[in-house]
Amino acid sequence: MVATNVKAETMSLIDKRTVIEAEMNSIIARLTQPGAPGLSGNLVDSEGFPRTDIDIPAIRAERRRLAELRNDHNEITEKINQNIQILHAARVRNKSSSKSSDNGDGSDTQMSSTVDAVASTPQNILLRHSPDSMDVDVLVSRPFAMVDEIADASPAAEDGLQLGDQILKFGCVEAGDNLLQRLSSEAQSNVGRTVPVVIMRQGTMINLTITPRTWQGRGLMGCHFRIL
Repeated sequence: MVATNVKAETMSLIDKRTVIEAEMNSIIARLTQPGAPGLSGNLVDSEGFPRTDIDIPAIRAERRRLAELRNDHNEITEKINQNIQILHAARVRNKSSSKSSDNGDGSDTQMSSTVDAVASTPQNILLRHSPDSMDVDVLVSRPFAMVDEIADASPAAEDGLQLGDQILKFGCVEAGDNLLQRLSSEAQSNVGRTVPVVIMRQGTMINLTITPRTWQGRGLMGCHFRIL
């Protein structure tokens, strides 16, 4: 029951975060359109006077709103990650008490091949935050998978994947239909070879390379992607 409640809360938080991301993307699009001052550009001209070609009060309001949304996004992401840890712990306990791979509510999709399951968020896009400047934030593709289980010393763990990472791209797979089959095929066809992976981790886009390979544990990667 606890796991079910946490799962429901996590889904609600993911929906809220998606709404926040959509609003953030809209604000960024307006602030970075041609002629706009960007996310942190000057609102005065070369002589120090307020620019007359832009709506300064509106821009300041949107920048304040964007800062508020980013704070909310960070708080929600932190809570989601905490819930993922709880769900992961519950999954481990369930596996220790039962050999069944079904958690009882029919929400998990299992695979016996390379990738156990895939997470898919049904919304639009997320933000990539540049470590150098807020002005170069860009719109990127939405994540389609989230890691909710990863084994110690597994290929995925050793290659840098972490619990809670959201997958934007795995090799040639970028969302779409038949994700389980495509992810499995992608991993199996690249055994012993590096696969480029793009993830979103706490609002930051990160590029990794993962090498599917045999190891002492299950599968070729040793991680679990969950359908949300």
